[in-house]
Amino acid sequence: MPDNLTNSLIRREDQDGIATVTLASPGTLNALSTPMLMTLAETFAALAIDDSVRVVILAAEGKAFSAGHDLKEMQAYRAAPDDGKAQFETLFDRCADVMQQIHALPQPVIAQVQGVATAAGCQLACTCDLIVASETARFGVNGINLGLFCSTPAVALTRRLAPGMAFELLTTGDFLPADRAQALGVVNRLAPPDQLAETTLALARQIAAKDPAAIRLGKRAFQAQLGQPLDRAYALAGGIMVENVLLPDTAAGIQAFIDRRPAKAQ
Repeated sequence: MPDNLTNSLIRREDQDGIATVTLASPGTLNALSTPMLMTLAETFAALAIDDSVRVVILAAEGKAFSAGHDLKEMQAYRAAPDDGKAQFETLFDRCADVMQQIHALPQPVIAQVQGVATAAGCQLACTCDLIVASETARFGVNGINLGLFCSTPAVALTRRLAPGMAFELLTTGDFLPADRAQALGVVNRLAPPDQLAETTLALARQIAAKDPAAIRLGKRAFQAQLGQPLDRAYALAGGIMVENVLLPDTAAGIQAFIDRRPAKAQ
């Protein structure tokens, strides 16, 4: 994979172990159209096997992070003989697959949200492991305002937000301002609009400086234990922790701590 990959919908730029993937369709508010989802799927598939990448930043151009699914595309499906049922199933399945690719990526993924993230765009941001948002960003699952309950975005939202608050947003169509989103635990860090990229990059660099094998194992353990019964969660996490502690670099790091000397840079 080249260090810099550009196409009409997405840009990928790699530097110092950090891959920045930018949604580059501001004219459509970075809508998750079928072509956009297919391009994202290809990009994440390449990242999944790229050992040189330690952290992924998912950013966007324009005033919106993503406005969700392409409504014009969705309306066009209704002309199909079965009212578009098969096309809608394919679209939502494809979107779910992309979200699960992010979940399964070995690298931590940071969403850099500069503007509105709504419906499936909110789903995309909330699927990422961490969110750094501009102070002017807003999050919403507003499909209900069009008569469409955001059932699939709710899957990601309810994994970041208390169920009652998530259901309120889903049923009212209200936006969640960035400061409130941070207070509720949806957003990790806030930044002024002109410092958003710098703040995101600082977090990415902090994570990228850690032992990559430990971070990858840690993300797997964290994701695996979520939602599990307590005994199952400990069994899953314990097995992965054994795998981690047996790594040579981990042994070296522990010994360095015992010897009161700096651990070797990874």
